[in-house]
Amino acid sequence: MAIMAPVAVSQTVDIVAGTKLSVSIEATALMHVACITAWGESPKYLEVPAPESPDPETDNVQVRVKAAAVHKLVHLRASGRHYSAKSLPHIPGVDGIGVTSAGNEVYFFTFGENSGSYAEVVNISRQNLFTLPSGADRLQIAGLVNPAMSSWMALRRRTITLPEKFTVLILGATTISGILAAPIARQLGAGKVIGCARNQEKLDTLGLDQTIRLCDPATATDFSCVPHVDIILDYLYGPPAAHFLGSLKTSCLVQYINIGDVASPHMTLHSKVARSSKIMMSGAGVGSWSINELREEMPKLLRVMTTLTPQSLNVLPLSKIETAWDPTSAHRTIFVP
Repeated sequence: MAIMAPVAVSQTVDIVAGTKLSVSIEATALMHVACITAWGESPKYLEVPAPESPDPETDNVQVRVKAAAVHKLVHLRASGRHYSAKSLPHIPGVDGIGVTSAGNEVYFFTFGENSGSYAEVVNISRQNLFTLPSGADRLQIAGLVNPAMSSWMALRRRTITLPEKFTVLILGATTISGILAAPIARQLGAGKVIGCARNQEKLDTLGLDQTIRLCDPATATDFSCVPHVDIILDYLYGPPAAHFLGSLKTSCLVQYINIGDVASPHMTLHSKVARSSKIMMSGAGVGSWSINELREEMPKLLRVMTTLTPQSLNVLPLSKIETAWDPTSAHRTIFVP
């Protein structure tokens, strides 16, 4: 790729909350990215040619990335084990916040794009850019939209008609996605939210209507206290999900939606469970809902994000990625280019 001469545009960027934003995107000759060159290895911090500014006649917009988070999906894609990561070299990152060359502060996602978000500059389809709502905490948006998206899209796009003040049970309620799922379910009309996880102390801090401590083994868990539930949002899969589904005692419709597999990617479910109950099983993720559906939902989700309780974030410069990369870490890390 040919080295380009810098082209300067005036003004500066500031991501301090409440500051009026403007931007200087310099089409510098080189930029820094994080790059996976072999599946399963840690990203390398590399200097590469910067992308050219998009032709104004095209659908693409150049964005100066201000923050991009490490999600479980990012680790899975970087390992080569996720169905959406197909080729090397691979630039990690599936979303972020940034500023366009016109000075607009945006949230963006890179599903379907040619590059990930762990870069100083990215060219993004205009359809995948969303203006940040007033009062939004930039870093919270960067870190939490992706995990919040899981329950939002499950409830909005993977359910059939829900009763008024429906009841939700969250398997894996202390995962970051599960923590966000509770207030999101309430925003979308839930009248009762039940959480199940191993950490009872953490469960007690989440403002849930009912909690269930998950035992080890999962089959030792007592689900007899669970009333009828309308929706199961499952971030665990494996033995916990199988045991709960087998324990259900209801003649009403139960919509089970798998979102994650923290416990196991495999579940053994006796056929009589499917035959003897009104359980409707589905999943929620890229593929079960479309990118167009995500685009339609994103402005509403971003507005709701401004109402959620802030979560602890570990903010690091992208230059530290080679030593900070840790797929086993429980911290929610944000990289700032």
